Amino acid sequence: MKKNPQLLPRYAGIPTFMRCPYQEDLTDLDIALIGIPFDGGVTNRTGARHGPREMRNQSSLMRTINQSTGIAPFDLCSVADVGDALPDNPFELVKSHKAIEDFYHNIVKHHVMPISAGGDHSVTLPVLRALAKDAPVALVHFDAHCDTGDDYLGSKFHHGSPFKIAAEEGLIDPKKTIQIGIRGSVTDRDIWRFSYDSGMRVIHIEELYELGIKKVIEEIHQLVGDTPAYITFDVDGLDPVYAPGTGTPEIGGFTTFEAQQMIRGLDGLNIVGGDVVEVAPPFDPTGNTALTGATMMFEILCVAAKSLSKRKSA
Repeated sequence: MKKNPQLLPRYAGIPTFMRCPYQEDLTDLDIALIGIPFDGGVTNRTGARHGPREMRNQSSLMRTINQSTGIAPFDLCSVADVGDALPDNPFELVKSHKAIEDFYHNIVKHHVMPISAGGDHSVTLPVLRALAKDAPVALVHFDAHCDTGDDYLGSKFHHGSPFKIAAEEGLIDPKKTIQIGIRGSVTDRDIWRFSYDSGMRVIHIEELYELGIKKVIEEIHQLVGDTPAYITFDVDGLDPVYAPGTGTPEIGGFTTFEAQQMIRGLDGLNIVGGDVVEVAPPFDPTGNTALTGATMMFEILCVAAKSLSKRKSA
């Protein structure tokens, strides 16, 4: 009889996301945990291609019940690690994005919710192309950067531009997009001008602390409403004392506990998917950044599983 991998000692077995069973068959599956080992869109420090593997390893420390909310995602939904969306041509960015998109089209075709581990933030664009092909979704975006930049070094496709392109392609509704934790140099405000001009709600880190976590959560709910929502969490939204292993660290970010509070506060949204991106293990040999990323992935899984379970029982 096959043993439940979540019942094995944490140091044993083949690493999968949160010790879930590994299966490629999407039949009767509610939520797919997916790795996207691609960082061809990085503008400076590469390494996020190694994120999914190390997040799988560190995610063995995740528990089956959220101690704060009481949500037991593996009881609410059938969840499995379905492997990686691995491009065949990793040196060709546009072809890689198309391969990732095709992988997620198959996920969507089977009516399975994807929760993913990147990879750099450019990978969210092909995921949205598959997930939001019929109608735009709301976007809850945790990050140090708006990622609504334009062409850079001759390409409009990179990890600093996915949400400008997503808005232009009608994949996200800018007026139902909220970007939380934004900071950086003054010149970056011009780089991210699209966020403001298109109507996205941008909460800079200073405003986050002025408002407080509860007010930010209230604003998310007010802005998103019952629109299908996608959650994307870039670990560089955190202060680098918590997540040094990332491509573009920016000091002065929110804490891990504040991040957990904000994700837990998304309970009640109509969630259709999510991701955690920009974990770059080569810059953090301690593994702490990958542990942090895996924990945020678990928090997203919890609120997503509850949202999906509610829809299934309606």
